[in-house]
Amino acid sequence: MRIASLSLLISASLLASSAFAQDTATVTGIESEISIKQTEYDSSTRILDKHLKEENQLQSQLELLRSRSTELDKEKNQALDAMNEMYRRLIDDPTLDISVAQSRYQKAVVDHKQNKNDISMQLAAIASHRKDIEQIRVAKHTLLNTLESLKEQLTTARVERLRNEFTREGTLEVDHTINCKRTETLAACEQRGQQMGLQKATKRFVDQIFVNLTEERLVEPKRNMAGAQVQILSSHVVSSAFSGQGNYNVNLSVTMRGEVNSSRLCNLLSIDNRYCSEYGTPMATTYQPSYRSNTYSDSQLTFSNDADNSAASSSDYAMKSPTTNNNISAGQDENQSIELTLRSNVYDDEVFIDGVSFGSTRLVTRLPSGIHNVEVRKLGYKPYQVRIDLNKAQTIHANLVKKSKSIAAPTYTREQPEVITSQVNENVKILNTIVDEPVVIIPAGKFKMGDINGSGLANERPVVEKTIANSFAMQSKEVTVGAYEKFVLNSGYKTQAEQGKGCAYYLNGEPVWETNLNWRNPGFDQGNDFPVVCLTYNDAKAYAEWLSGQTGQQFRLPNEVEWEYAARSGTDTEYPWGNDIDKNLANCGWCGSEWSNKRAAPVGSFSPNAFGLYDTVGNVWEWTDKESGESDVAVRGGAWNFAPSLARASTRLILTPDFRANYIGFRLMRER
Repeated sequence: MRIASLSLLISASLLASSAFAQDTATVTGIESEISIKQTEYDSSTRILDKHLKEENQLQSQLELLRSRSTELDKEKNQALDAMNEMYRRLIDDPTLDISVAQSRYQKAVVDHKQNKNDISMQLAAIASHRKDIEQIRVAKHTLLNTLESLKEQLTTARVERLRNEFTREGTLEVDHTINCKRTETLAACEQRGQQMGLQKATKRFVDQIFVNLTEERLVEPKRNMAGAQVQILSSHVVSSAFSGQGNYNVNLSVTMRGEVNSSRLCNLLSIDNRYCSEYGTPMATTYQPSYRSNTYSDSQLTFSNDADNSAASSSDYAMKSPTTNNNISAGQDENQSIELTLRSNVYDDEVFIDGVSFGSTRLVTRLPSGIHNVEVRKLGYKPYQVRIDLNKAQTIHANLVKKSKSIAAPTYTREQPEVITSQVNENVKILNTIVDEPVVIIPAGKFKMGDINGSGLANERPVVEKTIANSFAMQSKEVTVGAYEKFVLNSGYKTQAEQGKGCAYYLNGEPVWETNLNWRNPGFDQGNDFPVVCLTYNDAKAYAEWLSGQTGQQFRLPNEVEWEYAARSGTDTEYPWGNDIDKNLANCGWCGSEWSNKRAAPVGSFSPNAFGLYDTVGNVWEWTDKESGESDVAVRGGAWNFAPSLARASTRLILTPDFRANYIGFRLMRER
């Protein structure tokens, strides 16, 4: 910290207040804790990498044992055939020695059995290793979340320290001399001299505040944007005198307190405005398509020359700062999407909107406002066609009529559904029921996948360009408790957590397993419109299979490419609205929502992205489809108790398929 050499007296409250020392100690303490946690995280990364390499070696050894098993099985059969042949020859020649054939067969049996035992031991070793990897991964994710939350605390502490440094109090003495004008009285000259002395004192006080800022190098270049002011708490003349040359000299003792436009602190520190929103203008509560940056005047601070202010007065005296407009204004999206719902009187139809297939009814989608051509087709029926001007949410009920003299497939109306049963999982048979799953159409296209902006984790790199060749449908919201309950009631399915293994939750920043936690009781109050949690990868897949059987359409978990493409919705920023999380735009840790760090939020509580998907940022992590040949699965999107930096579009956490927690849920995509 630098202290300028000024010929003035400054009280201890300006230079070495215990409060400011405490602020610095807080920041330093958090920085130290970050350093410790970073070291632990780096260490866990190395340990995990080592275990993954060891697992690959164990898998390679297992493949060798399995290959050897085939060879040994072949050798055993050949030895048995040879020994049987010797036995047949022994009938004609009792003197024949068959010991060699017997020894060969005995050795082949022993070798084959030993190899089977080796395979069993290798599988046990791999299983044990997998448990170690799971524990290391969960511990690593915990460290990562702790690390990111400490960074949140550090930024908050920096803002508070800067605010306190700007608003400190101090007393200084200043000398000022002026030449009296020939036309002014001695009293007027005295008043002007004292007034200019006060201005000199306040200017020096502001200079001293900036010089003593802990992060002065970062803040000083933006000094004109700080909105810094000085309030004079009291002042008195220590001494004053007129000289024979018509000069007036005054020595003033002035007690002052600094003031700052606190909503600008974040700009001074080059951090997200959400850390300062509690001090200034509240941030928008819902996502808007575009934002305009705050702009402030570059003019320097000015001083009052009001002759009515007496130098000896103890009344407040404040420096003036330029008037600025700190309101955030959001542009309106001219192409705002509007919800369109389609229903029909038949099953297995196909909907075309502007010539593009959107799947079958029942359909809920979002389209740009304007004119659209809608057509519903089914073999053996006359197409239903309508031209609509979509300017508000609306529902279309299509009534398809059979073609005359045609042989149409049996049709079951919504009022009289076909009664069938199908097998879902573990010999569970289900009876069909009406299921309404709102989906949106994700168009085909290309995008960059991964850590585009360079602020992500190692497993988000390298950035690669991916192509989505065909459009697909995706559930607009995460699967809810109410939807999953229909599945369970209809199928009798029992989740892995309910089988006595429980579900994980965070306690003091650490994952803890609780046997009585499951999707019905995740450890926080929830309603039917909350995202269902405490489910494993297989629990999510079982729901997808059931839903596919119910609707006659193919639902499944999206793979990582599909998920990130849909979440980005045509953007290359960290979040759908930009690179900063801002405040109350999503439900994640320290994101400023009423649910942040407390529990999940009802699905759809925040505005959707450009594709019409809700909660791709935060709320709960979402399972993605496992890649072929991989043992582990990625979850995407962040959660209500994870730091904002882990809710970016490219963030991925790797878990074992049987992991479950009250911060992990899912949503499904529908095949064309």
